[in-house]
Amino acid sequence: MKIGYALAVAAVLLAGPTGVASAGGTHDPAMHQAADTPAAEKPAASLPKVSGTVTKVDETAGKITIDHQAIPNLQMDPMTMVFKASDAALLKAAKPGDAVKFTADKVNGQLTVMSLEKGK
Repeated sequence: MKIGYALAVAAVLLAGPTGVASAGGTHDPAMHQAADTPAAEKPAASLPKVSGTVTKVDETAGKITIDHQAIPNLQMDPMTMVFKASDAALLKAAKPGDAVKFTADKVNGQLTVMSLEKGK
């Protein structure tokens, strides 16, 4: 009985530090820094342009609804989604039915259209 207990304790002690060491060895602070970088600091060119169709513009609320293709940087499948506009000028330039190419990111926890081009 004592031998079985001793083997179990030895196995836990040997496996424990190895697991912790290997988990710590894969930690890359740069990954967290990139994920935590506010969208305003990310270059607009680094965001993918996505095709979509404007379905609604709500200038009062500062929002735009777009039926869009997949948005890779947000891991979002194609769907119709309401976005906050990063600039009121984006809302004035769009109307329902417009085909657009746009970039989107998460800003302060809200999905936000960062740029929008009509007719693409």
